[in-house]
Amino acid sequence: MLLQEFKSGKMKIGIIGAGQIGSALIRQYTKTGHQVKMANASGVEKLKPLENETTAKAVTLDEVTRDIDVLVISIPFVEIPGLAGKIAPGISDHTVIIDTTNYYPIRDGHIEDIEKGMAESVWVSRHLSRPVVKAYNSILAGSLIEAGLPNDSPLRIALPVSGDDKQAKKIVASLVNDSGFDALDIGNLSDSWKQQPGSPVYCTDLTLTRLKRNLREVPKEVLPERRELALQFILEQNPSNWLDWRKDCVENNRMVYQTDLR
Repeated sequence: MLLQEFKSGKMKIGIIGAGQIGSALIRQYTKTGHQVKMANASGVEKLKPLENETTAKAVTLDEVTRDIDVLVISIPFVEIPGLAGKIAPGISDHTVIIDTTNYYPIRDGHIEDIEKGMAESVWVSRHLSRPVVKAYNSILAGSLIEAGLPNDSPLRIALPVSGDDKQAKKIVASLVNDSGFDALDIGNLSDSWKQQPGSPVYCTDLTLTRLKRNLREVPKEVLPERRELALQFILEQNPSNWLDWRKDCVENNRMVYQTDLR
């Protein structure tokens, strides 16, 4: 991407997927002045209401990767291989790719590489044949929509960011800040397992100090088991308001993932 665009804070962003996380980011990025275009597997027409609500432009998958600084991929994990074949050839080497996805076997099926310990975003990167930065995967949509705070707020939630390119991570951190959250660089993409489901920092709405503390000793071997325990709580719920329900989910995650809240 152009350095002056990063310094000005205004970027050209493509977003694939307009579910809960994708649509929240579309609203937040357009509100802060970024130029956004969006695409999904269902076609342009289903994006028209969001286009009318925001300044984002609904486009096809072929168009969403063209002339952009940042590409956000926010789709179900299992759809990554199919998407990669459609978009990978059109992605510029200079485009920063943000991966917001998470692996859930109940939805995505059994993926051998992940089950054997490969970091989820490493798997995504290999399918795209492009470097990615993992971010926004560790926050509930309700928190992303409602819990953002101004910079320097002592109660501001912090989000982990991981990847192999330092400049790319700085760009992603600036977008996280625009969304109302602090960003913490936790290392290379191979370290991104620390922010996967089951981790004490996954969807537990931690401040920067607490996030740093909980990242020091993430028990990798128990993440799948804890992920499934927390998922059972989600599957048993039938909330009338999903935004209000986020607080119950965060509290349950903190308990199941043994998050340190000192």
